[in-house]
Amino acid sequence: MSQRKSYAVGTGLFIVLGFAALAYLATQTTSVVNSHQGASYTVDAQFTNVGQLKERAPVKVAGVRVGQVQSITLEPGKDVADVKLSIDKTFNQIPVDSTAVIYTSGLLGDQYVGLQFGAGKQYLADGAHLVLTRSTQPLEEMLGKFFGGGGSADAIGGSYKVTAHFTNVGTLTIGAPVKMAGVAIGNVADVKADPTKLDATVTMAIDNRYNQIPDDSAAAIFTSGLIGSQYVAIQPGGSPNSLKEGDQLVLTQSAVQLEDLIGKFLVNGSSSGSGNAGGNGNGSSNQPAGKH
Repeated sequence: MSQRKSYAVGTGLFIVLGFAALAYLATQTTSVVNSHQGASYTVDAQFTNVGQLKERAPVKVAGVRVGQVQSITLEPGKDVADVKLSIDKTFNQIPVDSTAVIYTSGLLGDQYVGLQFGAGKQYLADGAHLVLTRSTQPLEEMLGKFFGGGGSADAIGGSYKVTAHFTNVGTLTIGAPVKMAGVAIGNVADVKADPTKLDATVTMAIDNRYNQIPDDSAAAIFTSGLIGSQYVAIQPGGSPNSLKEGDQLVLTQSAVQLEDLIGKFLVNGSSSGSGNAGGNGNGSSNQPAGKH
């Protein structure tokens, strides 16, 4: 009986420790661990794409946390995201020419801002601006250079609709976010097949606050992280004219599917062998029997 009790106690302790470990990991992979901070000063940086960076994400130097992300905003009429960083006053000797880079913790972890020290003799102070930044790169850009999910924006002040045609929308669904510089500015209102052009027509509802997007901008379908949901990314052009209700985005980049990339790699890798085999076979059968 005592042996059974010892087994029960051991099993109970194992379960309790397991839950404790899960709770600890949960706080380390979310913003809970970053919610406490003492006296700090604020600096800002601008990124063309913040990816999945969130408020209260850590700010690190040499892998050590020195602050947190205070806010992420996108000003109407601009195609860059303004990120405010709250840095502990203990770390008050960060050179003004330092570089702010958006990194990802591990393969599927949360994103954070890493500061790479510059060589300047002056240091960051409250209200300073980090000029040198490097944005996050969507998986499609890293895998498909041979050609950057989340919640959608609340259109409190109304929205206007524009369309775009894609040869492949992947798993894009209605309600998926439309982003610019990594910040949600609208959502996908409709996805349907065009019986005439034989492609997919995507209708996007964009918040009226963002009414200065150039009409020669491009629309691309990206994936959030490695296995996340898909969204539409707007890449601003340089036209002086802005998008308006009913306009169509002509420049588009369709979804890149992992199966296509793997298939191209396999086909290219075996093309030489299959070509030789085919050549030998054709050589033996080019001349019909009885004709020389």
